[in-house]
Amino acid sequence: MTDARTLPRLLAGVRHRRRLTLPEHVAVHGPAPARVEADALIAALAEAGLRGRGGAAFPTATKLEAVARARRPIVLVNGGEGEPMSGKDRLLLECAPHLVLDGALAAAQAVGARELIVCVPEDAHAAHAALTAALAERDDAGGVHVQPVPRRYLAGEESALVRFASGGPLRPTLTPPRPSERGVRRRPTLVQNVETLAHLALVARHGAAWFRSLGSPELPGSALVTLSGAVTRPGVYEVATGMPLADLIASAGGPAEPLRAVLLGGYFGRWHAAGALAELTLDRGLGSGVVVALGASACPAAELARTTAWLASQSAGQCGPCVHGLAALADALTRLVAARADDDALARVARWSGELAGRGACHLPDGVAVYVRSGLHTFAHELADHHRYGRCEACGAVPVLRTPIPLEELAA
Repeated sequence: MTDARTLPRLLAGVRHRRRLTLPEHVAVHGPAPARVEADALIAALAEAGLRGRGGAAFPTATKLEAVARARRPIVLVNGGEGEPMSGKDRLLLECAPHLVLDGALAAAQAVGARELIVCVPEDAHAAHAALTAALAERDDAGGVHVQPVPRRYLAGEESALVRFASGGPLRPTLTPPRPSERGVRRRPTLVQNVETLAHLALVARHGAAWFRSLGSPELPGSALVTLSGAVTRPGVYEVATGMPLADLIASAGGPAEPLRAVLLGGYFGRWHAAGALAELTLDRGLGSGVVVALGASACPAAELARTTAWLASQSAGQCGPCVHGLAALADALTRLVAARADDDALARVARWSGELAGRGACHLPDGVAVYVRSGLHTFAHELADHHRYGRCEACGAVPVLRTPIPLEELAA
């Protein structure tokens, strides 16, 4: 058995973005359990405290239990990775596809699903190739289907993914009913993130105590973190949950330049001033596992305006508060950065971002509101300067926040 107190777990055996073959995978992790009982697996996941690693941190055992006694359920693997600054799920699919498939097949066996759909961005060619090769090596994957999905922010939203997998547009739907009640083709559907299923595969092998022996009590285990921006060695790192953020940056060679701020949790996360770095830990605020270090050479006002405009462009176009509210926020911030906004612009952006929460079919407006409000607080001085004087020299620098970030830039 792998030593529970050591890392890596999920990335064990992974080298230079090369796919682990099935014999190599078994040599690293051992064979998957031949038989998975629903009650035993659900109990183990509940005791382990495994929560979803896609951003919402919902208890994995609760999701399985909701589907376990349904008729003709489907398992949907969420590899859409709509978060632009994340590369962790792509890396798992490219390098450790058998671990993801082990978890997905174990979940399918536990809930009695004979159909399993793996959703992967249509332009993630290396991930598609790795999955195809991995499926060809297995004799237990007859019900697995790989579903390409558009590269859109909402590709990671489970109701939008369910709708797309059912033959509809990639647009979220109102809940209830939840996918566990009526999902793909109106059948009960278990939707789980790629990283979550990889963890599930290890809990099924090694048990709850093994999983909990690492990480924080509130969010046990390990997590994959995509670290980018002004650090010496950007990359996808596997860390023990609860690890101080400053330690992660130090392990990546430290800052490449003095830092202005860090973004914790991705585009649905929060900005924090660099002075708060010592207080931040990688646990419940981790969200989708994204950390971006913003260096002194970047313009935070321009980054905030640019990303808000991109998020507004990702709206599904079906809810008024999202369509009009996000566009208004983006326009106001763009004008503000260029000193073309009126005197009340900052106050108006703060008010609008406070009014957006809970007013859409999905959580896009909620996430943008949190992101923008944290930016208004963290970059209050820089935004006020832009409001008064206009664009600075750093406004024309290469953006730190990309859509999406290339895996080739994540060297770790």
